[in-house]
Amino acid sequence: MKTLTLSLTSLLLGAAPALAEELILSSWLPPRHPIVVNAIEPWAEEVAEVTEGRVTVRIMARPLGTPPAHFDMARDGVADITYGLHSFTEDDRFDRAKLGQFSFLGDDAVTNSQVYWDIYTGQLDASAEHAGTHLLGLFMHGPGLLHNNQRRIETPADMAGMKIRVPGGYAGELVSALGAAPLFMSSTEVYERLSRGVIDGVAFTYEAMTAFNLTDHIKYSMTVPGGIYNTTWFLVMNEAKWDGLSDADRAAIDAISGLAFAERVGKAWNDADIAAKAEVGDKVEFRAASSEVVTALRDAASALEAQWAEGLGDYDGLAALAEFRKRTGVAIE
Repeated sequence: MKTLTLSLTSLLLGAAPALAEELILSSWLPPRHPIVVNAIEPWAEEVAEVTEGRVTVRIMARPLGTPPAHFDMARDGVADITYGLHSFTEDDRFDRAKLGQFSFLGDDAVTNSQVYWDIYTGQLDASAEHAGTHLLGLFMHGPGLLHNNQRRIETPADMAGMKIRVPGGYAGELVSALGAAPLFMSSTEVYERLSRGVIDGVAFTYEAMTAFNLTDHIKYSMTVPGGIYNTTWFLVMNEAKWDGLSDADRAAIDAISGLAFAERVGKAWNDADIAAKAEVGDKVEFRAASSEVVTALRDAASALEAQWAEGLGDYDGLAALAEFRKRTGVAIE
């Protein structure tokens, strides 16, 4: 009987699959945000599929820290996987990441995100700026607009004195150059500040107007081809956790990340922008920027681009920007 019991036990243990490696992903966007629902969650499910259940991803119902802390959280092992905006980290560690934050870059989030991945990971060495993590994804949202509840922006002077929420980085520098007062805050803080009149407007996408319930507090929105500004995002995993996975599982996860994830998240953002435009309808007045405002934007952008490129040392930022616009089809006249 003892022999039979041991034999059965050995048989059962041999047949049982190895315990899955569960990775914790800290998510700070609202749980029903289109990027969470249509990009982060499907990617997490696919991780389990491509690793045949050996690796799973659990998305936390609540974030493990503030949005600006999420890169450090992955690097330091507070969470296994995080995502966030490069501009939320208010220091110079992501200087080269600013490639994708400038004006007039492109209107399609899929193309923008894939071009951004190619150029930033290639000639601008993105991995070095994300040290301590494994880079799973880089992406951009749809073109950025300037929304406000004060007045139409018909001349550059109309920006003077406005208090505008910005996501940090280039957007803050641009708003300041145009005479407004930039105020940094994360996306989740905007509704409360805008509804209370702490800010007059916000640098945001179309989808953010509905995702963060801002429609009732916005009257005017200004657009330019390729975006008044753009934002860049990362999806990263703690380096030690990554190194602890098998070669086969790392290869399988990489295959659905990188360019593939850029396409997935870019499509999610495109679809969300289209849905937001339809939902907002005529509740907000959307206007293309006047030629006078576009000229002021172009002049400010060119000066900020040159300043950025000058500080990159051996990296050719202006060549990278030119290549970016060539591949997205945006021409600055």
